[in-house]
Amino acid sequence: MNHNWKNFLLSQNATFASDTHITFPATSDYNDKTIYPVAHLAVLTVSGKDAAKLLQGQITCNINDISETKSSLGAICNPKGRAIATFLLVKSNDVFLMVLPEELLESVKKRLQMYVLRSDVTLTDSSNELCLIGLCHPAIEAAPLFSTTLQDTIAVNLSNRDLVIAEADKAIALWSERVSHQGFQPEDSDQWRYLDILSGLPWLTTETSEEFVPQMLNLDKLGGISFNKGCYTGQEIIARTHYLGKAKRALFLAECNTPTAPEPNSIIIDDSTGTEQSIGNILLAQRSRLAQENNETVFKMLVVLQITDAENNNLKLKNRNQDKITLLK
Repeated sequence: MNHNWKNFLLSQNATFASDTHITFPATSDYNDKTIYPVAHLAVLTVSGKDAAKLLQGQITCNINDISETKSSLGAICNPKGRAIATFLLVKSNDVFLMVLPEELLESVKKRLQMYVLRSDVTLTDSSNELCLIGLCHPAIEAAPLFSTTLQDTIAVNLSNRDLVIAEADKAIALWSERVSHQGFQPEDSDQWRYLDILSGLPWLTTETSEEFVPQMLNLDKLGGISFNKGCYTGQEIIARTHYLGKAKRALFLAECNTPTAPEPNSIIIDDSTGTEQSIGNILLAQRSRLAQENNETVFKMLVVLQITDAENNNLKLKNRNQDKITLLK
């Protein structure tokens, strides 16, 4: 994290449990204009005249569909078609910005570096130069998902939310303007993760990396897989899954009343079978700030589940007091 950005947030009464978990003092006043330091995501910059060619051979989305006005979700996969990481890919001039979980950035960088060889490509961890800010307020139009604007900062539309990418000085200026002059309320960084869960954005973690084919993460439904772009690592299995209609699992929004957040990749069972055989896994779980303040133990979750269990009312967490899971959609 950029030192100046961190010091600025501290001056705004932020508390750092870590560089990826930032909180602000609670307020009793409701505010529909909120601003978030997005701390669990980071930026890997891919530059050089061969950057597009390198990425086209390694990622699920079509690099030719990405422009300065249109970003895309995507995944980088291993040869078995399992997603190492999901990302949001943004184009800025001739440079590609890969927004992905901070904990997976180094492994993705190393994976891409294996294929650089003599290509004119530079991979740069830009976590210290570029800051991520989340904005949520009624004035944000429900523009096409992932539509992008480039001005002093880069803003990607996430359906009534914006994810902003900015250099530290511009991030500080934007935050100051929104909070001091436009009445935005700072919110905890984990609450942006909560909104991403509600939106069905399938961010991976160390525990879930290389566990799921992209279709299990609904990446095809989110426009993150191209089936006509040609070959890339893992493409054969991903394409076969698509054309043979054999994706047996998908991503669902769920909730669970449980004392602590279920860990990523926790096992889901069907309690009616009398066995503890896995029928799915937790991808991410997070409580809302309101639930935290009211000492409620309801967590919203993204779960990867067998499609045949989409109407199952007997879902429970394994080895967690058998806490009941309820699918929401």
